[in-house]
Amino acid sequence: MSDLRQRFFIENSPVRGEVVHLEDALQTILSQRTYAPAIQVLLGEMLSATALLASTLKIKGRISLQIQASGTLKWAMAECNHLGELRALADYEEDPHFNQAEDSSTVLSSLLSPVLFINIEPEFGERYQGIVPLDKPTLAKCLMQYYDLSAQIPTRIVLASSNQRSGGLLIQLLPRNNEEEQQLVDEDIWPRLTLLTETLKTEELTQLDAQEILYRLYNEEEVRLPEAEKLQFGCTCSRERCATALEQIGVESVRETLEVQNPINMDCQFCSTQYSFSAEEALALFGEHLS
Repeated sequence: MSDLRQRFFIENSPVRGEVVHLEDALQTILSQRTYAPAIQVLLGEMLSATALLASTLKIKGRISLQIQASGTLKWAMAECNHLGELRALADYEEDPHFNQAEDSSTVLSSLLSPVLFINIEPEFGERYQGIVPLDKPTLAKCLMQYYDLSAQIPTRIVLASSNQRSGGLLIQLLPRNNEEEQQLVDEDIWPRLTLLTETLKTEELTQLDAQEILYRLYNEEEVRLPEAEKLQFGCTCSRERCATALEQIGVESVRETLEVQNPINMDCQFCSTQYSFSAEEALALFGEHLS
């Protein structure tokens, strides 16, 4: 399985983690548009990050990361839902540095007033948005700062990507309840695991499978592995969503559009699917008919 998320637990400790590996989904997403190498790496890291963060949620819904800034990169976003379906997109102006760079730090360092939004959208319930300053050299460090300060859960994240594969690893020190606090726990385990995690190399994260990565890092710990979860590219676009978008702009705007474009063609930027609405179909959304 080339695209997966492997959860793991360190026995007799409050530490849990995830390893993500993406290949087919990443290549599918990057093939939808022509991206500079540095943008490809950034999107790969964002996709792995959303898959990691989605694993920490106990809800049905989706989580997305969105970078907004002034400068060459206008915005970039990646999304993962509870089914393990991923998608991503970016918009930027051509920059020769993006074509020469092999890591995302070139993109992040070029941004003006950058902000990272973490959006959690449950199927039922209120939407949550966290705002993270992009003032660290890597996306992983920005996300770790968010967990340490906002969520107050000690977290370590490692991300890596190329135009072929991306990967990520997350470990967290979970809070213990009163009963768990009475149990004997290795107090050195979090500092030890943190140091081990920081030794993970980019090529290991992108080229090795999850079990091999975990063995290399934590072979002296008791690591428990539940069944891995499959990840895949998935787009949430639909004809119904496009119809809703037309309804939102109003009948007068739809009439104006039909004067220059009949039928109205709407393209999904994520998957390139095209939805077409004839004049009769578009006006019918408002209970009107062709005269």
